[in-house]
Parts: sequence; structure tokens; C-alpha cells
Amino acid sequence: MRIRQLTFSLLIYVLTTGTALAGDAEAGEAQALVCSACHGADGASGLDDTYPNLAGQNERYLFEQLLMIQSGERQILQMMGQLYGKTESDLRDLAAYYSSLPLKLGEAAGDDQSIELAERIYRGGIPEKGVAACSACHSPNGNGNQPAGFPVLSGQRVRYTVAQLTAYRESERRSDEGHGGMMRGVAGGLTDGEIKALADYVHGLR
Repeated sequence: MRIRQLTFSLLIYVLTTGTALAGDAEAGEAQALVCSACHGADGASGLDDTYPNLAGQNERYLFEQLLMIQSGERQILQMMGQLYGKTESDLRDLAAYYSSLPLKLGEAAGDDQSIELAERIYRGGIPEKGVAACSACHSPNGNGNQPAGFPVLSGQRVRYTVAQLTAYRESERRSDEGHGGMMRGVAGGLTDGEIKALADYVHGLR
């Protein structure tokens, strides 16, 4: 029943969310010069493997997260002060720029058992624990959902994904408030092993 409610909520959200963004990728490139120190010149070879790949990421998702980070709603120690003084237009431009960069794909490194477990969860969820399928929001190939602002997972760094799923599970990350706490609901039913397997799997998803 819980999975059906999540699916219904997702459908309503997608149907009622606009798709237009007015970011200027060319203007965003100039804004991103400072960002490249941590996220790499290509947006996908960051200083630390706990930093997210930004290249090819969903533009709406990036913009919404930048707004949350700037306001302090989503607190990231390394990002403190980085967005100070930037206008909403600046943030839209940054999101447009990183979204325009080529997605950097990876390869899953887990054994067959781990990959099979992750694929089962990603495509079918864990019904007995009320865990919805990841593919319902993030698409079968991990490319996310632009209109709804659901992020691209394909190629994302393993340690970053582990950290985010764990933070959602422990309610330390609450940036899913606008989606009814959907990610906390999903991650809440995952063990450490399942989170690690999923993070590795989506790193190689395409």
C-alpha cells in the first residue's frame, strides 16, 4: 500500500510541476570557474570522491539544490559561503551549465551477487519493507526525471551516493520535503549493505 501511495504522489507531482528553466549555460560557465576547484573542470572529476559529479545532472534538480544550499536549508560544510551574493539568475545559469556538460559514466565494481541484489532493489524495490523501486523516479537507466527534478544517478560517485542515502535514512538530509519525504521513506528501509550495493550499481548504470 505504501509503495502505491508513493507512486501516486510521484504521478501527481510530475503532472503539476512546470518544466521551463531559464538558465544560460554560457553565463554559467563563467560562474563555475570557482566551482571547478572542488568539482573539476569537467564537473565530474572532483577533488574528493565524496563530492558529487555535477556534469550532465538534471538542471531542475541542480537549481533546487543550489537554492537550498544557499538558504541553509541543505547544509553542506564544504559549500558554506560558496554561493554568497549569487542571485537566483546566477544559480539558474550554474545549473544550466553543469547540466549541459557530458555525463561521466562509470563501471560497477561489485561481485555478481551484489549487483544482482542492487538490480532487484533498483527495479523492483523491497515490497516487504515498503521500499519503492528506484527506477520509478530515477528511470530504468538512471537518467532521472527532468520535469519532476529527480536527479540523474548514472555515473554518480559511489562514496557520495552512500553518504546521501545514509543521510536520508538517518533523517540528516531532509531536502526531500517538497516530495513528501520520499527519499527518507525509501532509504529508511535499506541496510548498510543494500546502500553500498545500490551505490555501486548506479555508478555503472546506463
